[in-house]
Amino acid sequence: MAYDMIPTWPGGSSEVNGVRTHYRRAVADGPSLIALHGLMGSGAVWSPFVRALGGGFDIILPDARGHGDSSVPISGYLYDDHADDVCELIQALDLNKPILIGHSMGGMTAALVASRLKGRIGGVVLVDPTFISPEWQREVYESDVFEQHRRFLEADRGDLIVEARTRNTSRTDEMIEIVTDARLRTNIRALDVLTPPNPDPKALVASITAQILLVRGERGIVSQQLAKELAALNHGVRLETIEDAGHAIPYDEPEKLARLVKLFWAGIAPPE
Repeated sequence: MAYDMIPTWPGGSSEVNGVRTHYRRAVADGPSLIALHGLMGSGAVWSPFVRALGGGFDIILPDARGHGDSSVPISGYLYDDHADDVCELIQALDLNKPILIGHSMGGMTAALVASRLKGRIGGVVLVDPTFISPEWQREVYESDVFEQHRRFLEADRGDLIVEARTRNTSRTDEMIEIVTDARLRTNIRALDVLTPPNPDPKALVASITAQILLVRGERGIVSQQLAKELAALNHGVRLETIEDAGHAIPYDEPEKLARLVKLFWAGIAPPE
């Protein structure tokens, strides 16, 4: 099937890990693919990527806790909490060996889920995940990121969109509006995921038994050196770099990302 606009897809929710997790789903013949967004995103940010896939997958797009239409618990926003949510959602939806794709925060979450579920995952795509040093983690957490988000939530939507168009001249208007709306629907508590320490990416990747596609932007946060080190730890890792791309690959290069995912799945899919 060809995918239309994500907001028109049937929505659903599951009570998982004590939280109501909202998701949108387009059921189709083919493997299940769960796409996990980054911090201050939502399932809708995957819209251009999903359309570029062109069908062939059962797509599930959850909103992480504190984001979009999912509930906002008082606490519980660390990576272990996000991973618990995804593990329970997989069980609640009775998914058989789903493919996990995660960007940024969602990439770290996907790696954590895959490290836990082992052979129950069909494949993992990590899109410039938050594999950053402990020093960088502390720098981000101690910055004014919380205050920046408070100011964002108080700003006028129209002004935010104008500002975003000025900063991201090559990004589509559709993507700018989706990203702006997603951030406006991100509760300030969700930023607690920035609390160090993050899970150790080397330990996670080394423990994953499913095939892994690690996609980094040339100007992203995962360095080429770290990517090579991760590949040396796990021979199931395939590396791809999108030239002249930054961290926001699903927003700015959805077609290139979709092409890499389709090639990856074609290389690991079990014979029919």
